Amino acid sequence: MTAAILVLAVIGGASWPAFAGGPLEDLAKPQEGRSMRATSTMRVGEVRRGGAEKKINSKADPRGDLDEASNWDNFTVAPGETHVLMDEKGPGVITHMWITFLGPEPQGWAPKGAANHQEMLLRIFYDDSKRPAVEAPVGDFFANCFGKRSELISLPVIVEDADSYNCYWQMPFRKSVRVEIENQSEKPIALLYYNIDWIKRDKLPDNTPYFYAQYRQEYPVQKGKDYVVLETSGKGHYVGTVLAVRTRSPAWFGEGDEKIYIDGEAKPSIWGTGTEDYFLSAWGLKTTSTPYFGVPFFDQWGIVGGHTSAYRWHINDPLVFNTGIKVTFEHFGWISPDENPNYKSTSWNEREDDYASVAFWYQTGEPTFAARTPHARQRTLPSIERLIIRAADFADDKHHGAGSVTTQQLELYEGKQLLYMPRQAQGAWLEIPFEVKKKEPLRLLLNMTRSNDFGKYQAYLNGVKLGGEIDLYNAKVINEEVHLLDFWPEPGAYTLRLECTGKSGQSEGYYCGIESVRLRERRPRVTEMAHEKDKDWKTTPQLYR
Repeated sequence: MTAAILVLAVIGGASWPAFAGGPLEDLAKPQEGRSMRATSTMRVGEVRRGGAEKKINSKADPRGDLDEASNWDNFTVAPGETHVLMDEKGPGVITHMWITFLGPEPQGWAPKGAANHQEMLLRIFYDDSKRPAVEAPVGDFFANCFGKRSELISLPVIVEDADSYNCYWQMPFRKSVRVEIENQSEKPIALLYYNIDWIKRDKLPDNTPYFYAQYRQEYPVQKGKDYVVLETSGKGHYVGTVLAVRTRSPAWFGEGDEKIYIDGEAKPSIWGTGTEDYFLSAWGLKTTSTPYFGVPFFDQWGIVGGHTSAYRWHINDPLVFNTGIKVTFEHFGWISPDENPNYKSTSWNEREDDYASVAFWYQTGEPTFAARTPHARQRTLPSIERLIIRAADFADDKHHGAGSVTTQQLELYEGKQLLYMPRQAQGAWLEIPFEVKKKEPLRLLLNMTRSNDFGKYQAYLNGVKLGGEIDLYNAKVINEEVHLLDFWPEPGAYTLRLECTGKSGQSEGYYCGIESVRLRERRPRVTEMAHEKDKDWKTTPQLYR
């Protein structure tokens, strides 16, 4: 507040606060209650490693001696088990949650790997309710979708370095609160650490709303129906959306508008201009992280099987409702002509992508939203691969030209990749054979590695050149799919060939890393419309973007 405004406020007799507001304003006000913490810290009398696990009352004193076991502040949660992080009596308010655990990849602490965060189900119960107020996969609750770990730095949610999960949503409760994580994986949750900070209060105002978060999914979205993120009756305010989309068609999925119905209205009074616009971006989405919106994960533009996850927090602009709210998204976008009834590529087609979401809101009374989170087995995206040909199975001499070949395990892949190491472009090539059993619409792609010593390669299928040069150089080692062809292959034998054409000026070598050749299914309507069933792909090879 400027001095001029302060003067006017005094002259006019206005009862204005001494501070101008903002996220730090409450720090200069008296605070009520007593700070508390629920934690995974090692406690006196417990045994967590090096013997049969022994659990005791969480009220026991933290262990603080010089023995190394005093530092074993984590838990292992076996498959199928539920671990209670916090179980306390109220009234009170959770102000901060911090959780961390090992990633899913095999490592020293977990040689066979561990559960990923999509397989962990977070539940929070208030006041001994049988239904959780918060129910979502741990990853999705923290805007880390698809089981992938991504860094994001926002106001209420922070995942630092993609492995330190923090949230600052205020979660008031009157009688009690229980926070738990169920391990729905076939692998353990390894090294689970946590701190949950809360303030114990003498009482809460009668009109205090509760915090809710609920996951739901549609694999794929329903034809002719907008995707519903939340529908509930009662009084409250909507504060956030996490949305995850796996594309099942080429091109851009995000033309669909958000349509938000307030207080039972038949037509939405809040109607947006496009999915990326709702997430406060423009002209598409890309990886970004801001206090109020962001895209933690975005792999590739316009491919079949691309992944996008985005968050939007309504911190300064909550959506207020008095009797109810319904939050929906259209699932419209660009599409390739072989999926369009009129065989045209336009910007307004109903798409059939895979959607998952978490709605975040506050309300008084019991929500009426009927959605429940399915088991991790159902949350895992269904495979869209018709055929996967592992390149490592073709490391023998007859399948490559000059140079040596090895197989190696990278963290990028579950299986091994084939690494081809020619010393020059001349005479350098790879071949991977496969067989097609059925004529149907498919997409041909390569799951490849890019690195600082990789070369340029040209792809051929049964001698037919596909697209332009593939430059595999990248300063860091990354995985990227290279999409080559949309076609209806006849049953029979095929050979994918990669010929080295040189290298970029920045590259240190001519290497090539490939995990697999894949034939990916197209949507059923491509088969039903059959626009290109009799098209000769060898004459005019086509890749839709």
